[in-house]
Amino acid sequence: MWLTLGLFLLGLVLLVAGAEALVRGAARLAAAAGMSSLVIGLTVVAFGTSAPELAVSVGASLANQADLALGNVVGSNIFNVLLILGVSACITPLIVHAQLLRADLWIMLGVSALPLLMGLDGRISRTDGLILLAGIAGYTGWSIQAGRRAAGTTLHSGEAATAGEPTHKHGALLSSLGLVVLGLALLVIGARWLVAGAVEIASALGVSEWVIGLTIVAAGTSLPEVATSVVAAVRGERDIAVGNVVGSNIFNILAVLGAAAAVGDGGVHVSPAALRFDLPVMLLVAAACLPIFFTGRRVDRWEGAAFLGAYVAYTAYLLSRSAAA
Repeated sequence: MWLTLGLFLLGLVLLVAGAEALVRGAARLAAAAGMSSLVIGLTVVAFGTSAPELAVSVGASLANQADLALGNVVGSNIFNVLLILGVSACITPLIVHAQLLRADLWIMLGVSALPLLMGLDGRISRTDGLILLAGIAGYTGWSIQAGRRAAGTTLHSGEAATAGEPTHKHGALLSSLGLVVLGLALLVIGARWLVAGAVEIASALGVSEWVIGLTIVAAGTSLPEVATSVVAAVRGERDIAVGNVVGSNIFNILAVLGAAAAVGDGGVHVSPAALRFDLPVMLLVAAACLPIFFTGRRVDRWEGAAFLGAYVAYTAYLLSRSAAA
């Protein structure tokens, strides 16, 4: 048991370290391309911090552990909004960018309904997974173009700006690429160890893979989002703090769940319990952002505290449901 716990914790450490290296390298590359802080938060940082979820869910799907694959996505999205936004808002009230209100928030709400709709037949099929993957490709391209238009920049001018930079800039780019590669390698190894440890712990404690995925694994793979959003809030980068959560939730459903369904044997199984409760809760949590974000275009401290309270209540319910099963 202690060996299994050590494997789980070591996998978690590698996941966090890998995500940190990936985010640092990717953010530097994005900044060099002239992307705004909001777009970096919505895409590069959000996708980078969601890389642990991608590695874990795909690994679980390949190992035919569908409950862990889906539970990780659902639990991470609930965790992102209720706990990460809650903690960040308690540190400092968060300002909500107009672009989020115009499009990205509505996109997050729309994609949050997709797993529930696709899973009504008890399975998110490979075809569904490919549709979700096409969605993340379209969203990423649209976000980058929208960010460039808002900033008054174009890809052409960004290339012209970098063409005349000193040679040492190329060394910085190479080091950034090295961080990305290192981060991906650590994520793959960490995900494999974390999934193996989580399954063993679940079996030893008599807790279902679904509950482990919704709680321990989801919280563990969301640690990069916690660190990124909290640090961004402390430093006053409120666009990144909020954009990271919104972008991560979109990425988790479209890319993480899409990839897990595409590579899994027959897609990803959706249990009746997930359809009855957890998937509707994920959609409800996304919808809860609407009145809070639109009221004064900010998330106040008391609203952050309410989010935290809701997460504590949700986790307590999961544990009590698991004990009664």
